[in-house]
Amino acid sequence: MIKLTPKEEEVLLKIYEMERFCAPKDVRALYEEPRPNINAVSNTFQSLEKKGYLTHRTAGRGYLYMPTVPREEFGQSKIGQLVTRLFDGSYLNVVNRFVSESKVSREELLSLLDELEKKQTTPKGEN
Repeated sequence: MIKLTPKEEEVLLKIYEMERFCAPKDVRALYEEPRPNINAVSNTFQSLEKKGYLTHRTAGRGYLYMPTVPREEFGQSKIGQLVTRLFDGSYLNVVNRFVSESKVSREELLSLLDELEKKQTTPKGEN
């Protein structure tokens, strides 16, 4: 995926909130006051479309936009970037951090281990 600016990410997350085709004015309405300029939001939509994150269809005199990248896929990409940037690419380091800060219980870790065992013993294609 092409990297997004913080502003592009912010707008894309608001588009995901809409869960339907939307226009820049719809996304602008989701912001608290003071809202960003409509031209800035429109320009961000165009940038997101150029980067492949949005598609559009004609609606009257304007366009309605819809994400081309599923929200879950975008989230997984962001998690991967975070792990790479802050935890040296180690998911184990992430888990260690959560354990050391008491953010994950023993029961949750055991449940994760059970899931891992099931995945490792299930033949591919049966997940």
